[in-house]
Amino acid sequence: MVEIAPSMLGANFGEMKREAMLVAPHSAYLHMDVMDGHFVPNLTMGPDLVKALRGIADIDVHLMVANPADFIQDFSDVGADIISVHVEANNPEKAIKLIKELNIKAGIALNPSTPSSAIEPYIENVDLILVMSVEPGYCGQSFHENSIERVRIYREKYPDKIIEVDGGVGPENARLLAEAGANLLVAGSAIFGSSNPIKVIEDMKKG
Repeated sequence: MVEIAPSMLGANFGEMKREAMLVAPHSAYLHMDVMDGHFVPNLTMGPDLVKALRGIADIDVHLMVANPADFIQDFSDVGADIISVHVEANNPEKAIKLIKELNIKAGIALNPSTPSSAIEPYIENVDLILVMSVEPGYCGQSFHENSIERVRIYREKYPDKIIEVDGGVGPENARLLAEAGANLLVAGSAIFGSSNPIKVIEDMKKG
């Protein structure tokens, strides 16, 4: 069964803790999208917000930042369980090394427009591959269908890695992604935009 990591970027920021507590019992992680206004145009959550949610569920931090190495210690200090950095960012190798030194699971993320082979120099040192199925920056974008084939290729090539998919994911494509080999799905709008977020999570788990 595929696991779900609700993206807190899709939650109501004014009700963040309540919404986190609602979905946490049905979820593997809370997914935190960290954006610096440089790597992507948007500016979002920082360590203080992660700290506020610590203990509700395990925390999956996705760094969409230009210089990820500058952020690793801060997110380690507030309890991140996974930290993923982008292959397109500055010096991902340094960031991954710092993550592993702190005994946190490390992920390598890549955008839909980035060649699949771009992660190869880093794959030995990461626990997780984060396949972006939208161009990063904003919640609610349409799903890139070619992400399913990318997941299938990675599952065949890297059978021991966690494969996470983020962007435009919902009940309508969860089964296809799970069948392709994804084992962790991130969903924001599909969950928090629903009148029944728990049902959406359970439907996605079933595929």
